[in-house]
Amino acid sequence: QVQLVESGGGWVLAGGSLRLSCAASGRTFSSVDMGWFREAPGKERELVTVVGWNGIREYYAYPVEGRFTISRDNAKNTVYLQMNNLKPEDTAVYYCAAGSRTYSGATYYSPSDYAYWGQGTQVTVSS
Repeated sequence: QVQLVESGGGWVLAGGSLRLSCAASGRTFSSVDMGWFREAPGKERELVTVVGWNGIREYYAYPVEGRFTISRDNAKNTVYLQMNNLKPEDTAVYYCAAGSRTYSGATYYSPSDYAYWGQGTQVTVSS
């Protein structure tokens, strides 16, 4: 069992930055991929970025590539999302999620591939 708690959301002007954190409990954190998803009003939940279980493999969705950076600290059971140059279209509830597979060698993109979810944190970007 893994419990995830996000923090760091808020309101920011376009061009600004925010850093999200996701603290995990449970012994399996360091063996699973961690992802950040977002869900905007009226839209489906979409994958933003993934970091592999050992921090080496990363994936970024095209809209955030070059602006967002994911990282993890397995000693602290925490994953981070640094968001720079934020745009109004980044406005959404952001969720961190823990992958279903341990020591995966592949990246998974569907929400159904993630077994545990945080409660979400709101990010609002105003123009």
